[in-house]
Amino acid sequence: MSRLKSILALALTLLFILGMSTACHVYSFTGASTSAKTITIEYFNSKAQNAPVKASQLFTEALKNKFVNEGNLKQVNSEGELRITGYISNYTLTSKSPQAGETSAQVQMTLTVHVDYVNTLDEKDHWSQDFSRYSFYESTANLSSIEDAKLGEINTQLVEDIFNKALVKW
Repeated sequence: MSRLKSILALALTLLFILGMSTACHVYSFTGASTSAKTITIEYFNSKAQNAPVKASQLFTEALKNKFVNEGNLKQVNSEGELRITGYISNYTLTSKSPQAGETSAQVQMTLTVHVDYVNTLDEKDHWSQDFSRYSFYESTANLSSIEDAKLGEINTQLVEDIFNKALVKW
């Protein structure tokens, strides 16, 4: 019985030491893991000719919210330990699923963003990549009435992709 107590005490001690050694490394239930505490996400201007004016603001805010809320990071205006910059590079509306009489049943809204990521705490952890996502809507729908919702769907997907690449390392 005393040998069992010794083994249990040793196991608890090792768990405590392991827990203390990783205390500076932030982990969240999203799978994100970073030792960084701050992030700077700059405004994503649109270089896409047809993109709605509000696309830049909606995307930038969605990106900031994801990293702050799920990455447990503090947004700072400059010199964050993690830095994300970029721009909206493409926005297209494409007719899909042609039907008889050359009427299109759906329209595909596609948004592409270019992202530059730098982790100042790890010189090997930096990258540049284009991310593209889309959403369909009925061709009979009024674009102005559904545009915000569709951009929201696309932004959710894009932000998830960027978050996973930056912090989850997928």
